[in-house]
Amino acid sequence: MSRGATAPTAQQDVHAELILNGRPWTVMWQMAWPAVAVMMLWGLNAVMDAVYIGQLLGPQALAGAVLGYPLTQLTLGLSSLAGIGGGVVLSIAIGRGDREMMRCLPGTVLCIAVILSALYAVLGGVFAEHLVRGMGARGDLVPLAADYLRASALGGVGAIAGMSLNMLLRGEGKMKLAAGFMAAGLLTNILLTPIFILVFDLGVAGAAWATNVGGAVGAWLVWRRFRLGQASYPVDPAYFGLHRALRKRIVKSGFPAMIMSAMGLVQSLVVFNVLTRVGDESDVAFFGAAWRILLFMLTPLFGLMRAFQPVAGINYGANQMARVRISYWTFVKAGTLFIVPVWLLMTLYPETTLALMLPSQDWSSDDLRLFRVLMIVLPVLPIVFTALALLPAIEQPGKATTVSVSRQLLLYVPVMLIVPSLIGVPGIYYGSTAIDLLCAVWLLWLVQTSFSRLESRRTLSRGVS
Repeated sequence: MSRGATAPTAQQDVHAELILNGRPWTVMWQMAWPAVAVMMLWGLNAVMDAVYIGQLLGPQALAGAVLGYPLTQLTLGLSSLAGIGGGVVLSIAIGRGDREMMRCLPGTVLCIAVILSALYAVLGGVFAEHLVRGMGARGDLVPLAADYLRASALGGVGAIAGMSLNMLLRGEGKMKLAAGFMAAGLLTNILLTPIFILVFDLGVAGAAWATNVGGAVGAWLVWRRFRLGQASYPVDPAYFGLHRALRKRIVKSGFPAMIMSAMGLVQSLVVFNVLTRVGDESDVAFFGAAWRILLFMLTPLFGLMRAFQPVAGINYGANQMARVRISYWTFVKAGTLFIVPVWLLMTLYPETTLALMLPSQDWSSDDLRLFRVLMIVLPVLPIVFTALALLPAIEQPGKATTVSVSRQLLLYVPVMLIVPSLIGVPGIYYGSTAIDLLCAVWLLWLVQTSFSRLESRRTLSRGVS
């Protein structure tokens, strides 16, 4: 038996004990604040890359990196497939005390991450120019954007492995440790970016390489913890492969998160192509500012979503469905309490909010109305994000995948192609909000019916036994 196999069991681990028996609001706080910090660090990574490129290489280089950046977010989607899928399986295994499943899980997650990294390397390495042209790069911006994407792809194993293993830590419930390891990777990235850009003369590619190295540092820290036997569950650090019983469960559980990330790229492509067709440059700039504000408001919800996943999975694995339901609504309430006050301020003072992105610009009453329309959805998004974490955690990932795919392909793309052509730019705002509200109602119905069926099944099994 390897050294890692002597780790303490889930019942002896303080985090599992907290998740299984702690007060719901205490569990939410202890799990949520480190998870939100992790998401903020992830966002800071992108900001620092942009700052370095803009300051050291100039606005043209920054424009090229901006065009390549959305495509590099494939690393987040691929990491979600391996890491979130593995985290869901791990949480359930901890709740059930399935030691054999836990033992081979990290090596299987890492193997999946390496395979996905190889696919990304081929895609980005061979087709970089074609891909950035599809994003709108033209002229001198093509080689700049392609260099950034190609570097991200060829060294993507560092970023993908780092994020995947970090997500596995979160599935274990180790949110503070995950934040600390990600901070170490971010610090490495910040220190190396100017060195790679200036000393090694890598240009915009230097920022992407620094991100990859920072991710690799985070991956090494997690794997070192496994080798030292410091995990709260038994781990075989010598195992690396596609465990037959695990690989399908990991991919199935992580697929909704990957689709959610991929569909975000599809949404960006559709919206900005439509905007350039039915609007002008000022419409693009205004929507870009409003959209970035909305995305910023989603950051803490992503953190809550990641924090809720191990809470739901571990309690589900322990057959504590009533506690899963209570925890779901606790996290929804926490997200709502955070979002609603800020949403009210933005709704009452939209000019001040928009000035943070586009200062010294006058806004028409139509602009402010459309901004408010786009933000209407914010108070219901805690239901959406928490539901998308819940369904895979209770072994119903197909429902989350169906909603994510339907939102983009069956609803978003047709609405964006038709409605703005009929009523102009406002159709983008009204269409987006209507779709999000519809999906919120859909997910709430799925959550309620899932809880009812699972609790009925548990009652029936008790009666039979």
